[in-house]
Amino acid sequence: MKPSMITNQALINQFTPGSGQEPTNIERRTVIGGALVALLSFPGRVMAQGNAVPSDSFVVLLKGLYQPVVDGPDLHLPTVDLNDGTYFTTKIYPVSGIPGSDDALTAVGDFYVQFEGDLCAYDFPGGALSMQFLPQNNLRTDPDGQGGSILQGTWELNVLEATGVFRGFVGGHNHMLDNLHFLAPGDGSGGVDEYCVCFISRRP
Repeated sequence: MKPSMITNQALINQFTPGSGQEPTNIERRTVIGGALVALLSFPGRVMAQGNAVPSDSFVVLLKGLYQPVVDGPDLHLPTVDLNDGTYFTTKIYPVSGIPGSDDALTAVGDFYVQFEGDLCAYDFPGGALSMQFLPQNNLRTDPDGQGGSILQGTWELNVLEATGVFRGFVGGHNHMLDNLHFLAPGDGSGGVDEYCVCFISRRP
């Protein structure tokens, strides 16, 4: 999820509902949900416990309400300062190929992203990665019928830095399939709820 692009309404609204250029929200949700079910049903979806080296590619799910970062950890990534007031965080869940828990319902790390900026970071027990969003123009936003809105689309990112078992991913790529829900202020939260599948791979 790239928040500074999300706040660019010209980009968000470039596809209008009913234009025929994009699938409906129901179709998009079906595709995203179906893809995730298929990934979660893969028998080797996670590696053994501990800090094993991940395979050449892995898949994770970003899920949950974003919260502002307060007293964030030092990830030892030079481009990322989690305490500069620009970062928000949500949880990372395992899907395929990532060291950690074999329980897809248990978070294995924390995701950090700038709401104004183009950087993000993934923090796992075995190491961390920083990434930079590339310019995008394939997003769509539609009302959710409850006073909020849903943004759907894909993001492309480059891996800038990595530590621990993820060092081999420097120069790699991340393809995000995002379903981002902006909740209505009147529902008691008024927050941003993430549901994003991330396909992360080493440099070819």
